[in-house]
Amino acid sequence: MGYQLSNLKSVTHFDLSKNNLNGNIPYQLPPNAAHIDLSHNSFSGNVPYSISQMTDLKDLYLGHNQLNGQLSDMFGKLSKFATLDLSYNKLSGNLPQSFANLSSLNKMYLQNNQFSGSIDVLAGLPLSDLNVENNRFTGWIPEDLKNIENIETGGNSWSSGPAPPPPPGAARINHRSKEGQDGGGKSSVNGLAIAGIIMGVLVVLALLMAVFSRRSSASSVPSHFLDEERASQRRAFTPLTSQELSDDLRADICKNFKDHKSRDSSASLDAKALQKSPSIGFRAPLYDGMSSLKDDEFANQLNARRSTSFLAVSYSLADLQTCTCNFATGRLIGKGSIGRVYRAKYADGKVIAVKKIDSSLFQGRKPEEFSEIIQKISSLHHPNIVELLGYCSEQGHNMLIYDYFRNGSLHEFLHMSDDYSKPLTWNTRVRIALGTARAVEYLHEVFSPSIVHKSIKSSNILLDMELNPRLSDCGLATFHQLTSQNLGAGYNAPECSSPSAYTLKSDVYSFGVVMLELLTGRMPLDSFSKPRSEQCLVRWAMPQLIDIDALEKMVDPALRGLYPPTSVSRFADIIALCLQAEPEFRPPMSEVVQALVRLVQRSSINKRGESPGASSRLDDYDY
Repeated sequence: MGYQLSNLKSVTHFDLSKNNLNGNIPYQLPPNAAHIDLSHNSFSGNVPYSISQMTDLKDLYLGHNQLNGQLSDMFGKLSKFATLDLSYNKLSGNLPQSFANLSSLNKMYLQNNQFSGSIDVLAGLPLSDLNVENNRFTGWIPEDLKNIENIETGGNSWSSGPAPPPPPGAARINHRSKEGQDGGGKSSVNGLAIAGIIMGVLVVLALLMAVFSRRSSASSVPSHFLDEERASQRRAFTPLTSQELSDDLRADICKNFKDHKSRDSSASLDAKALQKSPSIGFRAPLYDGMSSLKDDEFANQLNARRSTSFLAVSYSLADLQTCTCNFATGRLIGKGSIGRVYRAKYADGKVIAVKKIDSSLFQGRKPEEFSEIIQKISSLHHPNIVELLGYCSEQGHNMLIYDYFRNGSLHEFLHMSDDYSKPLTWNTRVRIALGTARAVEYLHEVFSPSIVHKSIKSSNILLDMELNPRLSDCGLATFHQLTSQNLGAGYNAPECSSPSAYTLKSDVYSFGVVMLELLTGRMPLDSFSKPRSEQCLVRWAMPQLIDIDALEKMVDPALRGLYPPTSVSRFADIIALCLQAEPEFRPPMSEVVQALVRLVQRSSINKRGESPGASSRLDDYDY
């Protein structure tokens, strides 16, 4: 199908169901489509995040495929959604909080997946059909959902007994309270409205009493005691609770109750900020009197800039110091031109990666600059990009929090092999190249404004447990521009005399070097184990990429000949295009992605057409 269908702007009805299509769903679907049906195929991977921008979409059918992974929070703008079918896949994780914004959703089919957590986010939606059978849901079925005309909930682990009351301050937009929605007529609606107003008044009074009590206590407590109190918190990845909401958020809550009867799905209140999950991108001060402390200046900047797409959570310096043994050398897992990366392990077994940015890069910079960087990184959502979990900005320390990848980086797999790790197969290498190319294409051509990565190299390509690639350091180009060091030995495009000279086409060149590493198993610059004529990988390899006989000798010996020569030749052709000396002759990343997709598709067709006597050594290496 290709990877981008964004040029099909006139298509409003897109139906390719029951066609036995495989691979990933195109990342860019027809942007103005109202009806998309890709059900009953063999698509794998995840639901493309670009759907978040398809505001005219009404019906999406992706059932009966092999989709996997977690759903991103991509449904916030899809107010026209009427039908969503994700049934019979392998999707997992919690339901995204943005489901709550699907104000027109009438039918939802999630059965036969591996979803977990609660379904509270679905309460209040105007559903007439809901099927969540055969998942891993827990908790209680919300009362709102029990009145749905057609509902199926079997095959889960629901809790028994009465459901607990909602947490203080919890609010939910109820899209089911429209006149005639559930047959109650005006009297039913009026009764609900009165009950809602009464509840709103009670909650507002409780919040005002809490605010007054907190202010009174804060004014009588010495500032040094407040510092000790904050230091003693030592919370490990605990979500912000309603008691920790800042004053302006309390004001938002009060405003929401005041305007609650409007039930407008486009209300200014961010519904995510009222959930129990860690969806607020700042840590509220413990006491109002602490707002003048320097440690809270950064949090206040984020407070002023919070948005529905900003999901990074603030973590305390004390917690991170404890979980990294005060950033001990033994916890160091990597270092580069902008800082060091440490492995942090919490008492509950949770392991994360902490990128501690060099303090010299913040000299003369304003606090809001870091908050803007975090906002940008938090907006990046792609299955092949390492997403930001959180940040820390205290006492002159600025850190970024990411998932920890136990498999390490592509650089380690290719150049630091040991007796434990196995060499990457040819199939896996092609898959890594394609996934990384898609990540770069997302930065260059999907995200707006475009992002130049400026640090594409094998050590920044992390591998998950299935050896799928995740590009790291996305959105940090501003730091690379401030360093005196360049990208890295052997990765620089000829036009890049300094980091500030980088362009999108410079990223393409660096990606070509990574592909060359995958092909040869060699480092971009090796002055220790290679003769002088072979020390620079690009200079040594470029003349041989178009020579079939020479190409065979270039291939990584670790593959032991287990690769199809035709696939290697096509792979080399793509490398040669990316490594053109002149930037204007290098292809855009979308063309690189298409070339890699065609390589995989042609190989798959050839494999299906092989005769029974074909060489068995290629059975598992069909790319």
